[in-house]
Amino acid sequence: MTEKLGVLGKASQASGVERVVNAPLPTVYGDFQAVGYMDHDRGDEQVALVYGEIAEDDVLTRLHSECLTGDAFGSQHCECGDQLDSALRAIVAEGSGILVYLRGHEGRGIGLLAKLRAMQLQAEGLDTVEANLAQGLPVDSRDYGVAAEILHDLGVRSVRLMSNNPRKREALLRHGIKIAEDVPLLIPPCENNITYLRTKRERLDHVLPHLDAVAHWS
Repeated sequence: MTEKLGVLGKASQASGVERVVNAPLPTVYGDFQAVGYMDHDRGDEQVALVYGEIAEDDVLTRLHSECLTGDAFGSQHCECGDQLDSALRAIVAEGSGILVYLRGHEGRGIGLLAKLRAMQLQAEGLDTVEANLAQGLPVDSRDYGVAAEILHDLGVRSVRLMSNNPRKREALLRHGIKIAEDVPLLIPPCENNITYLRTKRERLDHVLPHLDAVAHWS
């Protein structure tokens, strides 16, 4: 359903998240089902990659924010591509699980071009928080409500959440998804992303204890 009829017979815009398609998606990791959704409130097309038989509780789950530079181009500016790879491998090793790939989250919600400008500002000495603010943009405008709606649609009540970001946990809890376990997704840092990762830990409260082992990088 893409539209609804109002009381006067005129078409009214649909709202909420609608499941549109379910297609098999063989990947280098394993054979997933790609479940496509339309977020009518924001106009974004979303997808959940589902592996194996999904139970209602304790489902190994990753909410992955779209990152073109990291996910597609292998950027070392962030750890996003490696997190995506690790999460998909973990789900297949588990035998079942869900990865919700969240479109519209590029650059923590500021968009691709603004993210590239932020990267330019970081090369000039600002950290990732300062670079967003210097553009008059929010530090993090991502909304995880759509992810919770997708999980509800898939029949999930509780998850084992692969994340280092406490805001994802808090958002799912607010939207009625229980957290059975917090599963760290720690990627070894490199010299190109250590400053970015430290900023995530120190200014955005991400849980990244493994960074202590690389104190020699300034």
